[in-house]
Amino acid sequence: MAADQRLHHTLARLPMSSWFPCPYLEGVPARHQAFFWHDDQGRMEPGLYQSLMDNHFRRSGRMFYRPQCGACTSCIPIRIDVRTFEPSSSQKRVRKRNADIRVRWAPPTLDKRRLELYQRYVRHRHGSHSSADDLESFLYDSPVETVEGTYWLGDRLIAAGICDLTPSALSTVYFYFDPDESRRSLGTFSALIEIETALRLDRPYYYLGYWVPGCRKMEYKASLGEHQVLIGQDWSAGGSLVQPAKSL
Repeated sequence: MAADQRLHHTLARLPMSSWFPCPYLEGVPARHQAFFWHDDQGRMEPGLYQSLMDNHFRRSGRMFYRPQCGACTSCIPIRIDVRTFEPSSSQKRVRKRNADIRVRWAPPTLDKRRLELYQRYVRHRHGSHSSADDLESFLYDSPVETVEGTYWLGDRLIAAGICDLTPSALSTVYFYFDPDESRRSLGTFSALIEIETALRLDRPYYYLGYWVPGCRKMEYKASLGEHQVLIGQDWSAGGSLVQPAKSL
């Protein structure tokens, strides 16, 4: 308990960023606390990373951050207990629809095929461009234990997902896919695969990052299944917080 309190106080003293436009809610200002884990610090201890996630932090490359937006507390960490998860009828249909996909798990590897797939994805979804260096620093340069799930139709790579591992969780970091395969609901399919993988690896929890009420691209997380949300320092049952969202 004393160690947890020391970490809590240390994190509370991290400097605040300047205000910037919220990436989730239009017209809302945002700011965060963050720190950078440098390469010469070696690997981050898995238990520390777990504690950071349980203090509202997420990871982007070597940057660890949490929103600190004053009165707005809309970014709510959310997780699923994989031991009690039961797929819905629609999720079972998504699983069946993608029975022809093979999934491979391995250490993350950035190559030309992944870069081209990611660039197609961000052009289609965000109208933006990303270089190999951008993708490396965003996803593939990790100071924690990280695995990559790749999704294949024959010898064609159609999707990839980056996930982190801690002693008690599999945490999804980012998933990207071929826009031409949107009809497959690959976002939902990947979540089901990652939940199954967490269970197989004896990690009881699947962390999905932030659930943001009012942000359509984030609301689906609360409709995946029974979940828990982090309010303050306590995880509690989330219940049916939103109406079921369309499969991604």
